[in-house]
Amino acid sequence: MTLRMPQLGESVTEGTVDRWLKQEGDMVRLDEPIVEVVTDKVNAEIPSPFEGRLVRINVGAGETVVIGTALAEVEVEGTADAAEPAKPEADKRDEPAPSTPEPRAPSPAASSAEGDRVSPAVRRLLEDNGLELSQVTGTGGAGRVRREDVIAYLAEHRTLAKAKTAAPPSDPRDELVRISAVRRQIAEHMVRSVSTSPHAWALREVDVTNLVEYRAAQKAQFEARHGFPLSYVPFFIQIVCGALMKNPYLNSTWTEEGIILKPYVNMGIAVALPDSLIVPVIKDAHQMGFIDLAHSLNDLATRARNKTLRPEDVRGGTFTLNNTGALGSVAGLSIINQPQAAILSTESIRKRPVAVDDAVAIRPMMNLTMSFDHRIIDGLAASRFLNAVQSGIEDWTPASLKI
Repeated sequence: MTLRMPQLGESVTEGTVDRWLKQEGDMVRLDEPIVEVVTDKVNAEIPSPFEGRLVRINVGAGETVVIGTALAEVEVEGTADAAEPAKPEADKRDEPAPSTPEPRAPSPAASSAEGDRVSPAVRRLLEDNGLELSQVTGTGGAGRVRREDVIAYLAEHRTLAKAKTAAPPSDPRDELVRISAVRRQIAEHMVRSVSTSPHAWALREVDVTNLVEYRAAQKAQFEARHGFPLSYVPFFIQIVCGALMKNPYLNSTWTEEGIILKPYVNMGIAVALPDSLIVPVIKDAHQMGFIDLAHSLNDLATRARNKTLRPEDVRGGTFTLNNTGALGSVAGLSIINQPQAAILSTESIRKRPVAVDDAVAIRPMMNLTMSFDHRIIDGLAASRFLNAVQSGIEDWTPASLKI
């Protein structure tokens, strides 16, 4: 049986094998973690869908492959020997379809060698850059050509081509930090998002007096009862869910066929990690009570920091809430988490002098900043949504709390 690269998010097209938790010849139990895979959305341990013996690893650590690529072969009782798997015509239905036309067929020997030494993602990268497989020296197992090998080849030869006009060597005090698989995936996803969606940005100042006073009065009792601190985020989630139900285009996805409106809210919550960012998802957040929201939020944030999220924990998000205020930010421009329509950031709460009833008062104030896809949403729709969020925060009372 074949273990394939799983789909780890709607917009994820490829993943990087970080490390194998089992080696060739090891026995694997059903649902036992077998490989750790990294994408821009999640660092996940993939459980084995079979019970048997791992007989072949097809993709080595550090290699990046497209979704559906065969990662390994597991010998399962009652199946043919996977160490020398047959390749009947029917098996071709399971292979991912090529995204570009196939190049002219090489000789049978070359075709066989290429099939053994290169993944579909690497083959596409070679084709896009007009390279032959024989030009690149592979550093993977058995000389397999990896994505990193192709990138290194391109970087080296482009450097040689520009040698005469290259800038002087960098300062010897400079330090080169190698890019991790997670950071590379995040970088590619961010570039893809900006090039896909025309980003527009809005800022709104809100008075959070009611929430601040309620939290101050309840946080000690809440933590004693539930075992974790009471944050502002569950309040914001409930308020934002209500605003999204009234403004459905903020909770939608652009397609060439039309705009897909989502009558439910799967709330993505941005969680900052020491070296990256991840967005786990609270499913059907619009239907949850406050206590359930608080527990779900704490569970996802804890597992994100412990790197124990499951692939399904980062799938299906329809809107993202980014609590940058926890890091001290007062305003910022976030990049939309594709294929969503918008991302809202709650910034730091600061006491400031403001005009209240023609008098100056000191109030806890917070900025809301939002980036939105201008293909779907215009300024009017964005303002209506922010108005709903603002009034939900400023007019909040304990009676507003949906337990």
